[in-house]
Amino acid sequence: MKLAVILAATALLAPAQGRWKEIGKTSTGNPVFLDPKSVKTKDGIVTATVRVTFVDPVKVPQGKVTSSRAVAKFDCAKKMVAVLENTMYTDERTGAVYQKSVPKIPGFSPTFTSNFSGVALAYLCK
Repeated sequence: MKLAVILAATALLAPAQGRWKEIGKTSTGNPVFLDPKSVKTKDGIVTATVRVTFVDPVKVPQGKVTSSRAVAKFDCAKKMVAVLENTMYTDERTGAVYQKSVPKIPGFSPTFTSNFSGVALAYLCK
């Protein structure tokens, strides 16, 4: 019976784990993942969902932030990013959100090669 439960749980998690493709690492070694199905291009702007898991979780009053996920637009020509939505998780697997932000008016700003935006821009705009 226990084996059946483990196999069922594994089958449910497998598609979610397979959704993400590792596309590089930040300057601190945090892996950056892309949801390939989220990638859309229009007028030279690429929109995608990107995820970062923290090698060293960030301590916060509610525990530790272990990952973040962002929906962002990347302007390949200008090498800029506009974050449309950012969610930081204390436990992404269970959906435990530490903080979620959605700017009212997202604006483009320079990407940083040290964080997810630079890694994603390099991958999406090659």
